[in-house]
Amino acid sequence: MALLGENVPPARAAMALEALRITVALLILIHGAYRLTMGLVEPFGIWLDSIGFPYGYAWAMAVTLYELIGPALMLARRWTSLAALGHAAILTLGAILVHMPAGWFVVGAGRNGVEYSVLLIAALLAIAWAWWPRRPAAAAATLH
Repeated sequence: MALLGENVPPARAAMALEALRITVALLILIHGAYRLTMGLVEPFGIWLDSIGFPYGYAWAMAVTLYELIGPALMLARRWTSLAALGHAAILTLGAILVHMPAGWFVVGAGRNGVEYSVLLIAALLAIAWAWWPRRPAAAAATLH
């Protein structure tokens, strides 16, 4: 694990990735659960309609359900990479449509900016990379 430093035990790096996976999954799960339970899917759909998305409510519900199912898959370590990549795509679109016009900062020097989205996207890409399945040839090569 030279990339992380010569003295970083691989087990500690693996535990850190586990903590990241669990934390990010819970953050996204809470987001979707809140939208669903507070009746915010419809306003989200109306907003999507207003910016030109056809079937805004359907898209809003699909995103909300993905925010519930994807994290559950990530927490269960099932299709973790695909779930993380899907969330990264959703967050990238959200960052472009919602947060980028507000600037960089979420708080302080600005409000509702893109910085938190960038952090989550980077974390999701790291999770996707870490849990990407090994190809059989690569796995066999490491056995020798």
